[in-house]
Amino acid sequence: MKASNDINPHQHRIALVLQGGGALGAYQAGVYQALHEHGLTPDWVVGTSIGAINAAIIAGNKRGNCLTRLKEFWDRVSHGDAFDMSKVSDPARQFNIRMSTLDTVVRGVPGFFSPRGLHPFPLGMPVDPEEASFYDTAPLVNTLRELVDFDYLNKADGMRLTVEAVKVSCGRRAVFDNSRQAIGPEHILASGALPPGFPGVRIDGELYWDGGLFSNTPLETVLDDEPRIDTLCFMVDLWSASGDEPTTIDEVATRQKDVMYASRSKNHIEHYLELHHLRSLVRKLHAELPDACQKRTAYALEAVGRDSTIHIVRLAYSGRDWHMASKDINFSRGSIEWRWEQGYNDAMRAIHHRGWTSFVPAETGIVVHELVPDQANAVDIK
Repeated sequence: MKASNDINPHQHRIALVLQGGGALGAYQAGVYQALHEHGLTPDWVVGTSIGAINAAIIAGNKRGNCLTRLKEFWDRVSHGDAFDMSKVSDPARQFNIRMSTLDTVVRGVPGFFSPRGLHPFPLGMPVDPEEASFYDTAPLVNTLRELVDFDYLNKADGMRLTVEAVKVSCGRRAVFDNSRQAIGPEHILASGALPPGFPGVRIDGELYWDGGLFSNTPLETVLDDEPRIDTLCFMVDLWSASGDEPTTIDEVATRQKDVMYASRSKNHIEHYLELHHLRSLVRKLHAELPDACQKRTAYALEAVGRDSTIHIVRLAYSGRDWHMASKDINFSRGSIEWRWEQGYNDAMRAIHHRGWTSFVPAETGIVVHELVPDQANAVDIK
């Protein structure tokens, strides 16, 4: 089922951009469920780290199986709570989160990663670069092979998938795209290979790390895509760039992670708008050229000056997680289910508002639709 004309009246290409954030990624699964139920099936999914895993499951399954596979993944990597989280005080919740975090650190996460034991201690002992980590991600390879149909994912007429990593040798961004190459489990692992917890992944002789080390929100991939076409982009962030001043060590550590991994989307958007303005000037210049010049140079100017409109619907996880820096490795079942539910509810609010359905002039370039926290139906359009 595709979106009806009242939800996507201009029939824009639909892109889904998924940030990295470990256990917080269950929020993205909830967002996808709401899009799925309203026929807003992405034409293109772009992800980094946990976002790449969610993206691969979405793109690597027939539409009717995506939600089932996502639920299976998040059920597999979550574990039971010490007690019913809905009926306890904040201190009890914090205790449960600490126990969940300790369990993750000591035992790893089933179907995701497992501890290497004492290896590679001592820390100064040289080891193979693909083993220089505290955890082994071999369990994730098996999980991906079970939950992602890579033959289906790489079909020429299938959903486009882009995942991002960092090339260790030079620190530059690496983009893996199934419209240009076959994508396998190794590309998904590379996108989530966050050191020193997880090992680097070697592909065609090069070692890669987590794409979040370069940019944790791969929005610029959508903004820079050629040819430029009108796009409805759902950007799902897991970290908040804004927040209160911390007053405890836990809050300091939490805020530090938020700032480090938060979206730099505003910078990308400002840069894109500058380019959009330049393209508008080029287009006007092309229109002023005499007929005799409407050939070689003119064709190049016309291509550079071509515009598109991008509606960005920003959905951001805002769970308190009781101000604990370990929120991204808290795989307790109650937390996973709560994040999924919040993602679903936030996306439903955005779909109900449908701010992107309004007509905007071609020269606008980008329109950002952002949910206003704590206001049931409000959307801030910037």
